[in-house]
Amino acid sequence: MAKTKRVLSGMRPTGAAHLGHLLGAFENWVAMQDELDTFYCIVDWHALTTDYADTSELKANTRELALDFLAAGLDPERSTLFIQSHVPEHAELHLLLSMVVPLPWLERVPTYKEQMTQLQDKDLTTYGFLGYPLLQAADILIYRADFVPVGVDQQPHVELTREIARRFNNFYGPVLPEPEVKLTPTPKLPGTDGRKMSKSYGNTIDLAEEEDSIRKKLKTMVTDPARKRRTDPGDPAKCPVFDLHKVFSTEETQAWAAEGCRTAGIGCIECKNALADKVVVQLEPIRKRRKEFESRPDDVRDIYREGARRAREVTAATMVDVRGAVRLLTEEEL
Repeated sequence: MAKTKRVLSGMRPTGAAHLGHLLGAFENWVAMQDELDTFYCIVDWHALTTDYADTSELKANTRELALDFLAAGLDPERSTLFIQSHVPEHAELHLLLSMVVPLPWLERVPTYKEQMTQLQDKDLTTYGFLGYPLLQAADILIYRADFVPVGVDQQPHVELTREIARRFNNFYGPVLPEPEVKLTPTPKLPGTDGRKMSKSYGNTIDLAEEEDSIRKKLKTMVTDPARKRRTDPGDPAKCPVFDLHKVFSTEETQAWAAEGCRTAGIGCIECKNALADKVVVQLEPIRKRRKEFESRPDDVRDIYREGARRAREVTAATMVDVRGAVRLLTEEEL
């Protein structure tokens, strides 16, 4: 069956991929591979928008994420997998779009002010940080993607991309189609400290985590603060461990954990051990695939080299049309 609709999505290489990435992105990306023309990108230039001052880990993080893509089930036979900086047309389109996008459009992006507040230990008064939604728009538009799979919090970025495409087309003609939002479920996934699972909080369970480490981390995970003693009843609705049960455990296990918590019939350690069993089982095939690819670095390199080649076939064609619409003089016309 021909894949007539195209999807583009990407992830920043800022550290090890974790359960939040698995549930919030990878599982959905894998599911789309057979139905859609899927392009999945490691957006290493985006990593520089916040971490430009220290790039010492960028290469290592990019290699790790390249393995995580494959370990999670992304198939180079069914998807185009590539690294953003290996496809320089992204940068050219970003430059041309920057000529027409009003500054206030970028300043009003919700995550701009949020991250300026949250990341006060970094100097984010750079064009690169202000302009990252524009680079994101270029990433999408250069593939003329039909859909962009995002959670609700990222929807404004796709709406901005649509506005940018509309403005460019108003100046130069209908060159860049407006992508549609493809909303994806993003389950509540707390980290080991109860906050949202995030590398910046140091509260993650990584996809490559070994079983002993998974069990150790879950054993220390925060629970309902009302359960100070084994005999104290608790409320599953207030327990981050139960939030993970709702994602990873069967309905039977969830019912057992909820009842045991409310009645103090089980202790928190029993509840955590049952959760760890489920997480270990879910991550085992991912860890196995990852180790297989780790042992074949030449194959991994070839996969991403071929992915970049396929990506550039698309981006080169788009840029021919973009340059023509902007009326840039070609070498042949000189």
